[in-house]
Amino acid sequence: MLKPRTLAAVGFLTPGVGLLSVFIIFPIILTAWVSLNHWSMMTPISEMNFVGFENYTKIFDQDTFKKALANTFVYSIANLAMMLPLSLLLGLLLYQAALKGKTIVRTLLFLPYIIPSVAVAIVWGYLYSPMYGPFNEILAFFHLPTQEWLGSFDQAMMSLVILNVWQTLGYYVVIVLAGLTEISQDYYEAAAIDGANSLQRLFYITLPLLKRSLSFIVVIMTINTLQVFDPIYVLTQGGPANSTTVVSYHMYDTAFNFGNAGQASAMAFILYLVVLFFTILQLRLFKTDY
Repeated sequence: MLKPRTLAAVGFLTPGVGLLSVFIIFPIILTAWVSLNHWSMMTPISEMNFVGFENYTKIFDQDTFKKALANTFVYSIANLAMMLPLSLLLGLLLYQAALKGKTIVRTLLFLPYIIPSVAVAIVWGYLYSPMYGPFNEILAFFHLPTQEWLGSFDQAMMSLVILNVWQTLGYYVVIVLAGLTEISQDYYEAAAIDGANSLQRLFYITLPLLKRSLSFIVVIMTINTLQVFDPIYVLTQGGPANSTTVVSYHMYDTAFNFGNAGQASAMAFILYLVVLFFTILQLRLFKTDY
């Protein structure tokens, strides 16, 4: 006979565990199973043909998939390289008590994050337009050469990175601000008494005590960027010449345009393993004891 407290715990946990199982655990297991089968999206699921790891072998023989995997890493690393220092600098700036209008600036920074990604991509598609886009109009006004942006093999990926930085930077700035508010002012007062300057306080107090917030930013940013899909689907469809094809888009293309759900599921499961690996690695690297 279960104790009342045990029954209460089971009762509280059951809805959450049930939802977790239905929407996360079961889809992961199903994707792993489909990846071991040959199945066309045009046929019933009952007609799946078990082929083992053949789908994994085939996708790694594809130059397009290897290019998509490399592009995914490039996109994620470029976002990290730009977003982490920017969010830290803006967070430190907006935390200053003497700064006027910082509430408005915080709101404006965070506002793009709550706008749907598809809407943002459509607007930025207009901004990047080579014919009448505002960016090229500004360059022409200053007598600078106009750019192809999303139509350029060399510029398309970085154009997408800039779009993502603009949209999501405010979210990470808010996380930095939250971390800064948790740092006791006693540390800074003691450091000032000991004669520490602003730079020393930054490197020996602020950054070490922001480690938890910064590690959270790195983990969440890595997860989000490795799964990028919306702007690529709306703006480039992986072009030009597969320069912006990432795993999530190639997976969609394989499943819905070519009807090969087995290979698409293999790509999805590989992406899942990549995200899981880097998440665990980063959590271990950034492990804090406070």
